[in-house]
Amino acid sequence: MKLNFVQNTKRNVVAGGINQVFQLLFPFLNRTLFLWLLGPEYLGLNGLFASILGVLRLAELGFGSAVGCSMFKLVARDDREQICACLHFFRSLYHGVGIVIFVIGLCLLPFIPHIIHGYVPPGINIYVLYLIHLVNTSVGYFFFSYRGCILTVHHRGDVITNINTIVSIVQYITVALILIFTRNYYYYVIATVIFTVISNLLLLFATRRLFPDIEPHGNPKRALRHRILVDARSVFLHKIGGVVLYLFDNIVISYSLGLAAIAVYGNYNFIRLAVAGFVGIMAGSIRAGIGNRIHTDTRENIFLLFMKLHRLSMIGAVWSMAVMIALYQPFMRVWTKEDPALMRHMLTPLLMASCFFVLQARQMLLVFKEAADIWRQDQWKPLCSATLNLGLNILFVVTFPEKYKLDGVIFSTVLAITLVDAPWETYIMFTRFFNAIQARDYLKLQAKFILIAVLLSLATWYGANAVPLDGVFGLLLKGCVAAIISGGLTVVFFLSDIKVFIEKLLNRNRESSFH
Repeated sequence: MKLNFVQNTKRNVVAGGINQVFQLLFPFLNRTLFLWLLGPEYLGLNGLFASILGVLRLAELGFGSAVGCSMFKLVARDDREQICACLHFFRSLYHGVGIVIFVIGLCLLPFIPHIIHGYVPPGINIYVLYLIHLVNTSVGYFFFSYRGCILTVHHRGDVITNINTIVSIVQYITVALILIFTRNYYYYVIATVIFTVISNLLLLFATRRLFPDIEPHGNPKRALRHRILVDARSVFLHKIGGVVLYLFDNIVISYSLGLAAIAVYGNYNFIRLAVAGFVGIMAGSIRAGIGNRIHTDTRENIFLLFMKLHRLSMIGAVWSMAVMIALYQPFMRVWTKEDPALMRHMLTPLLMASCFFVLQARQMLLVFKEAADIWRQDQWKPLCSATLNLGLNILFVVTFPEKYKLDGVIFSTVLAITLVDAPWETYIMFTRFFNAIQARDYLKLQAKFILIAVLLSLATWYGANAVPLDGVFGLLLKGCVAAIISGGLTVVFFLSDIKVFIEKLLNRNRESSFH
């Protein structure tokens, strides 16, 4: 069964765009309330527990990704019997994963106070808060989160996104009211558990409505079951690397610099993640569609599609990086009310923007690599990258001056991605799926985008920095200048791409007018 790639992608992009607006607005307001009503230490606790429990999610062993990739081929064949069997297998695995996460989490309980350096808010019981966060992490595995794979492999991620959007809106309004009227952190955390359960129940109802013939029963064929388990081992190694590469940053910061430093890091990282969420909407919207295409189209057509999508993704990344560098610090000054404890020097946003770019530069390649079920060929890459990142984290925190220790943590991530992840992934993809001639075209395009990113960022930063005003009005004026400069130069550099896009849009409108 060949899925409707264009129609499903449109659904996913629209749903993703709406979701990102709310995921930017409400978490921003939430963090602001935390800073103003409770203080940075509470944000630090949130970040620390998220990192610890992110490590525990390794117990999932990559089963979700492995099952999803295996089901792409089953959907292409419309093999409903084996799809139901995979779902049943997946449910059993997730129940076991939930038990493992909860038990390991309990074993870690005595060690929690030892990884917190410095001040802890008075009246806070670290053990109780950690247990509530642990329940929130494991509860989805016992309910219906496994059913999300049905929607994902049928390229209907928009349904999951819409559920997340609705639940998030109600959740953030609820917790905001809790913070304003009670200022009780315990109520805030308990509310997150309740909304996790609600989200799972809505997911159950949606999958039964759209795919009533898909229910968990039966057993997958032995070969398919073996393939899932083998792939899960490789995905697990990827997840270990991802956890160390990103989540251990907070643990290193907490142990060496304290909870307040986590809050500062989290504020700057929040902006990066928010922008990345918008730029990454397309990648998240097409993953299942690409998985279907790989099993229903030729390699040559797939490469052409890859290059088109990569160009679009990188145009967004280059423009976003330029605007980030120009507006990062002015925005932080307004947001934190220029509190010295929450502000950093210019090197911090520059490194954050660089981290954003190197991640976005490999995003589309990863989408096609995962859709092609290429896990085993580079299964040791994430461990090498994570080892380098963790080693550099410790080295930089120990050797850098106090003022730059936090920057060292960010810089180590940029180096690990640039020196290990990106080249390794490129080599694997262009030796196992695409070919050497196509690799040259891809690398030339990457070099072009890097050069344009540097030029565009410099021009935009100098233009915005020329505005002498500060405060909210100054931020708006700088934003207008940055938008004009970066937007104008983007049109100049990518005029041919924009013309092609407009022509296709106009042709599509003409065609639709005849119907």
